[in-house]
Amino acid sequence: MNLGQLEKLVLKFFWGTDVADAKQVHAYFEKSRGGTLNTIQSTLDRLFKKGLLKRDKEGHAFQYRAAKPRKAFIGELIQDVTNDFTLADEDSILTTFVSLSAELNDDQLDRLGELIQDYRSTISMEEES
Repeated sequence: MNLGQLEKLVLKFFWGTDVADAKQVHAYFEKSRGGTLNTIQSTLDRLFKKGLLKRDKEGHAFQYRAAKPRKAFIGELIQDVTNDFTLADEDSILTTFVSLSAELNDDQLDRLGELIQDYRSTISMEEES
């Protein structure tokens, strides 16, 4: 997925903020980036159309929020990229993790093992419910 610099910044903003309207987003970025309210409104609309933001109309303004958590978004990006560059018969995600794990130190590998075990525990509890 292709995202512009402002789109990336706005997504990061929403991963730290529950809900905001265009004026609130503009006020946040006006100090550091400048720009117009119209630019922010256009950016919010593009992110909504890309499925990255959700919105609800309240009065005359839309209230925006992230459509998915940051980690889920990053996971989808990794999956998309690996699918683009691996063969159909490869397990692209596992291939990616094996490749990335070569760069990890022992502490990071231990943490990865813990995260995998935590995820397995979560899945087991959900299946039992």
